[in-house]
Amino acid sequence: MKAMKAQEIRKLAAEEIRTKLADARDELMKLRFQQVTGQLTDSSRLTILRRDIGRMETILRETERAAVEGAK
Repeated sequence: MKAMKAQEIRKLAAEEIRTKLADARDELMKLRFQQVTGQLTDSSRLTILRRDIGRMETILRETERAAVEGAK
């Protein structure tokens, strides 16, 4: 799976982002277990997932702040 781009994430609704974020966190946990047990073959996937999670959290925060600023 390739990394998600920020533009792709911004097109999604907030609930969709939250769902994808939860899925990515679950996958990251599973990959960490695989790494510890020596079953992980593609360790670059860990980096890609961590960065995707960061992008999603950042964009969610941006939209939340924009909503608060727009309400003022």
